[in-house]
Amino acid sequence: MLAGTCHAAVDGIGAMTVRVLLADDHGAIRSGLRLMLESAADIEVVGEAADGAAAVANTRALQPDVVLMDLRMPGTDGVAATAQISAEHLAEVVVLTTYDLDDYVDGALRAGAAGFLLKTVAAPDLLNAVRRVAAGEAVLAPEVTRRLLTAFATVHPQQTDEDPPLWLAHLTTREREVLRCLARGMSNAEICTELTISAATTKTHVSRLLAKMDCTSRTQAAILAREAGLASAP
Repeated sequence: MLAGTCHAAVDGIGAMTVRVLLADDHGAIRSGLRLMLESAADIEVVGEAADGAAAVANTRALQPDVVLMDLRMPGTDGVAATAQISAEHLAEVVVLTTYDLDDYVDGALRAGAAGFLLKTVAAPDLLNAVRRVAAGEAVLAPEVTRRLLTAFATVHPQQTDEDPPLWLAHLTTREREVLRCLARGMSNAEICTELTISAATTKTHVSRLLAKMDCTSRTQAAILAREAGLASAP
């Protein structure tokens, strides 16, 4: 999904309420996530799902801003559900993975997941990730980066050391600057400050970058930029 698709509700004092759907086949995990999320006044858990098919159906019905998606579920798995949700532009998807990194992570990357977090994520990091993704940004747990770099090579085969990526030649100087910021994990607000450009201009550059790089998410673009040496991975 492109940035800026959040349709979070606005309460009486103008604050944004981020609507979240939990998709995991373990009720205890869903309960734990709900407990952490509902500790924040600006986040509302609007529904749950125990498998991928229910995740897609409930996302269509409940229109959350963010879906927290487990990858290994019975029936329709999290990868297929992520692909369907992303294809229909229903919500942003944040994948929850284990420390040893599920084999399904590369499939979720291809499917257009906006973020990847470990299931052991602390509450403050989870809340921050949900808010950032709802705002059209990307989140990537540092522990997941190396695996995603490897997985992404199967989507965009790496160039030889002598040849830069083909897409790089099609970027303007400003687009390269924005891409370096994305590769460093910067938010839109941080990019605005770093490059002294407006929020609207930042969103425009990000959208154009995704199109030129044939990426479906900021996460893909950030990983591809790191692979090309535009920024050091954490």
